Amino acid sequence: MAQDQRTRTGNRVDTQVVVVGAGPVGLMLAAELRLGGADVVVLEQLPAPTSESRASTLHARTMELFDSRGLLDALGPVPGEVRGHFGGIPLDLTLPGSHPGQWKVPQDRTEALLGAWAGGLGADVRRGHEVTALTVTEDHVDVEAVGPAGPLTVRALCVVGCDGEHSTVRRLAGLDFPGTDATRELIRADVAGIEVPDRRFERLDAGLAIAARRADGVTRIMVHEFGRAAVRRTAPPDFAELVTIWKRVTGEDVSGGTPLWINAFGDVSRQAARYRDGRVLLAGDAAHAQMPIGGQALNLGLQDAANLGWKLAVQVARKGSEGLLDSYHTERHAVGERVLSGIRAQALLLLSGPEVNPLRAVLGELLRSGDTRRHLAATISGLDIRYDVGPGDHPLLGRRLPPSALKTADGWPTSTAELLRGGRGLLLDLSGDDGRTAELAAVAAPWRDRVHSVAATVIDGGPLSDLDAVLVRPDGYVVWAGSDATSPEAALRRWLGLPHDEHPISGGLS
Repeated sequence: MAQDQRTRTGNRVDTQVVVVGAGPVGLMLAAELRLGGADVVVLEQLPAPTSESRASTLHARTMELFDSRGLLDALGPVPGEVRGHFGGIPLDLTLPGSHPGQWKVPQDRTEALLGAWAGGLGADVRRGHEVTALTVTEDHVDVEAVGPAGPLTVRALCVVGCDGEHSTVRRLAGLDFPGTDATRELIRADVAGIEVPDRRFERLDAGLAIAARRADGVTRIMVHEFGRAAVRRTAPPDFAELVTIWKRVTGEDVSGGTPLWINAFGDVSRQAARYRDGRVLLAGDAAHAQMPIGGQALNLGLQDAANLGWKLAVQVARKGSEGLLDSYHTERHAVGERVLSGIRAQALLLLSGPEVNPLRAVLGELLRSGDTRRHLAATISGLDIRYDVGPGDHPLLGRRLPPSALKTADGWPTSTAELLRGGRGLLLDLSGDDGRTAELAAVAAPWRDRVHSVAATVIDGGPLSDLDAVLVRPDGYVVWAGSDATSPEAALRRWLGLPHDEHPISGGLS
């Protein structure tokens, strides 16, 4: 239902999707749902958006996704750097693409960007609402919450938990979350009024120290003391604890500083057994908990949202093909499993004592090899993903559409990112043949509400220059690469759902 058709009955609100959690992942998902035409209510326990920088790294694939939604102008200039790391060992992240490397954006800025985008698209974001109960029936879910005006029930076709490592949705739904709790931890904070040397993963005799001073004079510090076990916490550590450990590891006194925020995080590694259980879905840290090394946790979650949003919008509109929504679990669980494995390896390299130094030395040598460097850079940047999208042997199938400059048939310059900004699929005709163009447009016509058909030519060469046509999902992944003897109809039906003139499936959430 459109947003102005949302119904209210007493203290109940009816919608199509309820998202729990208004962090970056929940807001990204809400915006993607609205792009796809789905009605969404977001419930967030905190009364106001975060003012803390926390996760501050966006990787190449996330920046490409933001570009494909037209968000980069609103984000404004941000510092980029090709130098990253693997377990604290320097790693050049340069790879082909429009945004190589990593980009430093404080979490509060990312959250503000996504919040404004979601709100502008009509997402109903309700802060100060604590979820207390969840009921799942054959045809809907009821999410009960307590907010500033008292109890509220949101009835929807489904609920998505984007509410973090300790997800209330996951707990109330009884979903398995296997893995291991943290055994080691780092304490981190943004501190004003201190003067310490910048440190990039400096391993000292007693532990690991990281410090980076920002242009505004605030210093981000992180510290781990070798051999010190993780503490089971119900609240953030106090500044005195950080001061003590920093002193033991570095010999420096930072007690005169003022902490803007402080928290602790450890090497937890857990992943939900299922990202979807009927009408209950999980994304971001609710689906996978990991040590936030190099910003991978945030980027993994944002890419979950980009994968799920368009699929769920198609499904709640009762147009989804069989298995479309289950492909969210199939695709993203495998990606998450691989990323978590890499993060566990990095945690061992970072937080182990001197006994790991020989391994670090050997790995440092290997990272100077082109193939090894490119392999690890791709896994960290999110550019290595290849989904199983069905038959075909073209090397682009299942991979992201490479960023490319194009010229439309009527001569206008454009780009692959610009053509994806409406949040619809893209049938990109590169044949240069009027007959083929007409044929492809006719095939795509029954999906015109979900697919943008464009005839263009590639003006910068590259991997698209030898293609006749490609079909691209709304999240930017190629699901059909054609020749003049093939048709995208089967791929359209599988990935974009039923044509507009076919009867919808019952229930809206098969």
